Amino acid sequence: EQICSLAKTDKFLIVGTVGEITGWDWATIGHNKHPKLSWTIQIPASRDSYEKPDVNAMVVSTNETTGSTLLYAGCGDKKVHVFSLEDGKCIRSMEGHEDYIHSIQKQGWQLVSAGEDGSVRLWDLRQKSLTNVITPHTHAKVERPSLGKWIGDAALSEDWLVCGGGPRLSLWHLRTMDVMASFHSVDDSGLHVTRFYEDRVLAGGTAPHLYHLSLTGDIYAQVDVSATTVFSVAIQEAPHKVMCIAGSSPDIDVCTNFSYREQVISFL
Repeated sequence: EQICSLAKTDKFLIVGTVGEITGWDWATIGHNKHPKLSWTIQIPASRDSYEKPDVNAMVVSTNETTGSTLLYAGCGDKKVHVFSLEDGKCIRSMEGHEDYIHSIQKQGWQLVSAGEDGSVRLWDLRQKSLTNVITPHTHAKVERPSLGKWIGDAALSEDWLVCGGGPRLSLWHLRTMDVMASFHSVDDSGLHVTRFYEDRVLAGGTAPHLYHLSLTGDIYAQVDVSATTVFSVAIQEAPHKVMCIAGSSPDIDVCTNFSYREQVISFL
């Protein structure tokens, strides 16, 4: 069974597979050969299909007032399911995508989802409603018909949205929902990772580099990576500042100075 996504809380490593999500006790991971499975959540069955959906992306959110923790899961059944981690129950399912979901990310009270249907959708978590939809492949500035319309990843800041996939990496203003910049400086054949970090955009995909870019598209750094395609980036701020980059390779690249690769961890 394949592992499709990972998330975490202070107590649990959360693993998204096909049709279910499992929680593993951090206290037992790394200390014995058999980590403790603490809980399992089943993805709600669809009336339209007997196939179990992949859990492609997950986001954990804790309410600072109530202390309750929610898990958002973007899945292959075109839905974002919302679960309570207190009891594992599905609170609601957010519908709108017309094909499977690749990515979800959260910023404050907003959630962004991106999918194979070529759409990027913005959700108001306070009102529990869809607020905006953009379709980058329909814009001449960013379309790349030869690569398709799919969106591999999208991310939010307070004022901006960045996304990419088949369409070129692009920056959108959240108030007007207009495309403000198209990043022609990124040489890729499809993007799978994009995120805001400090004053820059990080982007990776089918290219042996992780790009650091200004909001206008200038390249701050172009980090060589082991994989020919980047699928995931993880950043840890404490106790040390570390960035790890992984993709279509058994190696994980480690950067403490984010402008270049300093170490390679091999899983061969």
